[in-house]
Amino acid sequence: MNLEERISNHFTESIETKQRSMEELVIPIQHAGNCIVRSLLNEGKILSCGNGGSAGDAQHFSAELLNRFEKERPGLPAIALSTDSSTLTAIANDYNYNEIFAKQVSALGQSNDVLLAISTSGNSVNVIEAIKPAHDRKMSVVALTGRDGGALAGQLREKDVEIRVPSDRTARVQEVHLVVIHCLCDFIDTQLFGGDEV
Repeated sequence: MNLEERISNHFTESIETKQRSMEELVIPIQHAGNCIVRSLLNEGKILSCGNGGSAGDAQHFSAELLNRFEKERPGLPAIALSTDSSTLTAIANDYNYNEIFAKQVSALGQSNDVLLAISTSGNSVNVIEAIKPAHDRKMSVVALTGRDGGALAGQLREKDVEIRVPSDRTARVQEVHLVVIHCLCDFIDTQLFGGDEV
């Protein structure tokens, strides 16, 4: 396979994964959007976490809520738990890297909040560990996963929502996660502030 074909195949595979995701994920995305809107209407906030590219997605979502997505509106309360290097390194050093998100959820989480837990494999231990204190605080969990949902899927409860991308390839899962995040942002803005259809 030459390099041009290899590049084209990335686009083809990405398009195919997005088409499969469109068929399977519209309803879970709507459920997740309703969960987040309910939280925000009840003075809750969104705590998000992930590792690597998923940490970037968590920060992206938080930034879109706090600042703006596509329309002018008041900022919405959201915190990406991967952004404070002093907190992360203190917890990892004093306790365990697997607790870097869980301890923050324990300290910051309240019953009307939502945890957005992002893991392409569903097996990120520190993301899974964050679900336990979220449930202890009666928070809802919205999970963005891929593959078979991993161990994370088994931790979810009835009021939680899993948005599982139908792909085994990390790059494809991450690409769809970004689309999902933008869908959620648009859903939240439309539900809370109205607006024209896109």
